[in-house]
Amino acid sequence: MTNSGSLINKAQIQCLAVFSVFAIIGFGPISPGCLIGMFIVLFRPHWFWQLAVNVYAGKPITPTTASAEQSKQARKKGFWGLLTLFVIDIVPLPVTPTIAFFIILARPEWFYRLIASIYQTA
Repeated sequence: MTNSGSLINKAQIQCLAVFSVFAIIGFGPISPGCLIGMFIVLFRPHWFWQLAVNVYAGKPITPTTASAEQSKQARKKGFWGLLTLFVIDIVPLPVTPTIAFFIILARPEWFYRLIASIYQTA
């Protein structure tokens, strides 16, 4: 495995494994992925920023910066989006893990920019 843009990297494999477990245990009324996501948006732990950097390793990303106000707005939108997914995940379909699989595999630039805005860094 390599960190080239076309091959999957170690961090992606680890995230896919975690969200596979979440897909299995997430059939109940609680969505662990959403709960962890809300925690991340609120507290911005360093480990998640490092994970995002590792997942996007080898993928060319246009540098971006966010002001404090833009970061605050990104955190609000992120929290409300995750809360909405949390409610949707009550149905017996693993919606959040499915979205996470797409993001982990495709590594869309908009998601990296969202994380950078939440963390006020690039």
